[in-house]
Amino acid sequence: MPIRIPNDLPAAEILHQENIFVMPQTRAVTQDIRPLEIVLLNLMPTKIATETQFSRLLGNTPLQVHLELMHTSSHKAKNISQDHLLSFYKSFEELKDRKFDGMVITGAPVEHMAFEDVDYWQELTEIMEWSKTNVHSTIHICWGAQAGLYYHYGIQKHELPEKLFGVFPHQADYKRSILMRGFDDIFWVPHSRHTTVLREDIEAVPGLKILASSKEAGVYAVANKKGRQIFITGHSEYDPLTLKAEYDRDKNLGLPIHVPENYFPNDDDTQEPIVRWRSSANLLFSNWLNYFVYQTTPYDITSIGKKE
Repeated sequence: MPIRIPNDLPAAEILHQENIFVMPQTRAVTQDIRPLEIVLLNLMPTKIATETQFSRLLGNTPLQVHLELMHTSSHKAKNISQDHLLSFYKSFEELKDRKFDGMVITGAPVEHMAFEDVDYWQELTEIMEWSKTNVHSTIHICWGAQAGLYYHYGIQKHELPEKLFGVFPHQADYKRSILMRGFDDIFWVPHSRHTTVLREDIEAVPGLKILASSKEAGVYAVANKKGRQIFITGHSEYDPLTLKAEYDRDKNLGLPIHVPENYFPNDDDTQEPIVRWRSSANLLFSNWLNYFVYQTTPYDITSIGKKE
């Protein structure tokens, strides 16, 4: 089944070219189907690239997904036109009275800052609190995962000695987890961050369980007991050239940056990167949509949050 996105969203043409079934709003309204209502809180400055990446993963399942795009009002985006935001995004104020089957909170390039110093932190905490009663399951990505673990459970992030940058092997810590169902014994995930969360801090919280991790990259997937909150520290959604773009940007700026690990053949940045995370990325989001959203969300969407 298709993903429903606004008719003129730039992602639509890209997804069509990749044979991902995109249904325009004009056709969707003629079908008598209750789609999954998913809201994407896009905190990334590269909004078009990010909305395309997540649309690709959310649209690659048998389920019909209606995607809403949310932005923060307390932060003015500098890398996207106001026309794009006004045409395709809604504010929390516009969406707060609605219920959603699922929510994605993206990462953001603010990890060097204390959470409380981020200019939209108060608004983000209001959204995360709202998600507990208005969203059936929320998946938090990278800095979004660190922010969620801090807000909901008081788990602090920690600076790394150097940037964790590359594609790293992972394995399931809890092999019976349905989020990890179908994963290979070793699967690969891109990471690009300066901070991390510690295993011992997460294990000290009774309501959380570590589902997967990496010797090199640390904790990767964490969930609470009912899967209402899921935290993913890596960037499974990244395109093949996303790490290359970050590497080229930092190198051109003269910033200290090393070649992304396990990314270019023989660490030769003149060659095309090797993509080894695409299948696990699709599996991660299809499992989330199927087992944590579709299988357990109420048919009457207005009853979300009323029964625990």
